[in-house]
Amino acid sequence: MNDHKQVSVFHFINDLPNICSLLGLMSAVTGIFFAIQGIFEAAIISMLWAVLFDWYDGIIARKMKGRTETQGVFGAQLDSMIDIVSYGILPSIILLSYGNYNIWFLPGAFIIIASSAIRLSYFNVYGLIDSKTYKGFPLDNNALTLAIMFLFESYFSQATFSIIIYTFMMLLSGLNLSSIRTPKFGGKWIYVLITYVLVMTSFFGWLLWYQ
Repeated sequence: MNDHKQVSVFHFINDLPNICSLLGLMSAVTGIFFAIQGIFEAAIISMLWAVLFDWYDGIIARKMKGRTETQGVFGAQLDSMIDIVSYGILPSIILLSYGNYNIWFLPGAFIIIASSAIRLSYFNVYGLIDSKTYKGFPLDNNALTLAIMFLFESYFSQATFSIIIYTFMMLLSGLNLSSIRTPKFGGKWIYVLITYVLVMTSFFGWLLWYQ
């Protein structure tokens, strides 16, 4: 690949899978905005859409014909960089904000981002165990399960729930770096994800509307 002529950066922005990846980044940045403001329902909605765009960029890339090896490598690097924001920075800010930026939540935020960076770097080197199996818990599953946790937020005080999600996120970070074998969901699972995101968006949107 080094002997290929270098092209403009903007050459890659016109690539449809990369546009999809950037929409995921926009969703994650929107989630960060709402998380800082303490509007957690909107932050969760944004995080779920970041997952959906993350799934779709790969689907689009695999279906497109004529993409060069360089485009594929660039797309993979871009996707990895955006995953740090979606699955590292955004969840860490949700944790910090929910904990009222108490200094005791800072180590947890660091662990979330660090474990995300380590896992993504490991995956970039080794990839899947086989075509259908990850080593460790995938980062996108963190976001999907964290959304489920927030369904039960109203049953606890803020102080109690902050401890619950702190503990839960640390458990997820441990699973991300573990050696457990986790199935890779693909194919028709995209329709399950779409349904899940739409249902959760409707539910958390309803909560926002009636607050």
